Amino acid sequence: MGNEAQPQDATASVDFQEVQQTERFKTLRKRHRSFVFPMAVVFLLWYFAYVLLAAYAVEFMSTKVWGNINVGLILGLLQFVTTFGITAWYVNYSNKKLDPIAADIRNEIEGHEFDKDGNVISGVNK
Repeated sequence: MGNEAQPQDATASVDFQEVQQTERFKTLRKRHRSFVFPMAVVFLLWYFAYVLLAAYAVEFMSTKVWGNINVGLILGLLQFVTTFGITAWYVNYSNKKLDPIAADIRNEIEGHEFDKDGNVISGVNK
């Protein structure tokens, strides 16, 4: 650990409270919340509906659909499918609606241009 030059922290002098007051950051926060909160409510309602059905509608949940496959098993597996579906939907939403704004904000804060993989493009400093 000799006299190696330490890289300058690009965010050390950033006023993050000021950044949070910009329109781009407010847009980013609004878009994020407009997806996450409603989706969380919908998924929790779906989850608790399953739990309540399992606890209080035992006859319905044990209704055979095909062989030993019953309604409860199908709805339980749909919980997993729903989780993966929501995750895929969020990744797609984030890539299209959130990441471009976040990259712009990051670029402004750090003062660098980045390629699609998030690497600093050489020779580009503001």
